[in-house]
Amino acid sequence: MQEIWTEKYRPTDLDEVVGQKGIISRLTAIVKSGNIPHFLFTGPAGTGKTTSALALVRKLFGEEKWRDNFQELNASDERGIQIVRTKIKSFARAAPLGGAEFKVIFLDEADSLTSDAQAALRRTMEKYSNTCRFILSCNYSSRIIPPIQSRCSVMRFAPLKQEDIKEYLGRIEKSEDITITDGGFETLMYISQGDLRKAVNILQVAASFTKTVDTDNLYTSSALARPEMISELITLALKGKFGEARERLEDLITQGGLAGEDILGQIHRELFNIPMDDELRVRVLDAVGEADFRLVEGADERIQIEALLARIQLLGTRKDHSF
Repeated sequence: MQEIWTEKYRPTDLDEVVGQKGIISRLTAIVKSGNIPHFLFTGPAGTGKTTSALALVRKLFGEEKWRDNFQELNASDERGIQIVRTKIKSFARAAPLGGAEFKVIFLDEADSLTSDAQAALRRTMEKYSNTCRFILSCNYSSRIIPPIQSRCSVMRFAPLKQEDIKEYLGRIEKSEDITITDGGFETLMYISQGDLRKAVNILQVAASFTKTVDTDNLYTSSALARPEMISELITLALKGKFGEARERLEDLITQGGLAGEDILGQIHRELFNIPMDDELRVRVLDAVGEADFRLVEGADERIQIEALLARIQLLGTRKDHSF
């Protein structure tokens, strides 16, 4: 069975982590001291938080002992206080193995923990700091309570630069004996938006169809619309051609299989590439934000996006850009 590329090519050493040189240099210096503080890794998905945590522990304990003194948990599986009182506390209170001074708990998606669970975790981090270190990973540090943040050394991971993603994908290209066209690389950059994991996953799906990966099979594999299709959708609405815009939307939903939130996300991105005056752009962005909020609250996606197109038409066809 073919291995998942995100795991097959996951770096095992801190020096191999892609695109986070500043953070990696700091982590390497800390590991050399033989001791680490509690860490809070925060940043967008696919930027190397989990990989850095695993590489840090392997470098700290060595290949033979790191598994004995490391526990990885995902807070999104069990979000309540019970996970802190059982799994986390029982592992934290046990003595390290193999002569190690402490153990490490890696808590992924820590921002999914409830407030009560975080309060209990704060006390556990304080009580067992002599025998256990915590590495917390999250997408939104604002969802972590201040007492936990103050106990951690915060590492903020930024979206990866295009050249770093391209270099990494180039290594996979050579190893897997596939060819990525120049347009394919550009498409991967557009789709991933700095998320290396997403880029690798989409590349693997596309490569399963053909050895030459280009723009066409990448968009087919990613279930995203081409940017020009979204631009046309917006432009038609701005010109007052609501019927044609609605037909394009119908194609995206029924034939392309796109979800409403995905379409809104692409509309938001393409708005900055379409020439229009600033006042109109601001009003359209405000309308997009309102539609997104309604979708998150559970409104019907087709009705809301059609309503958004109607609002864009009203904004585009009135001289004062109001309605």
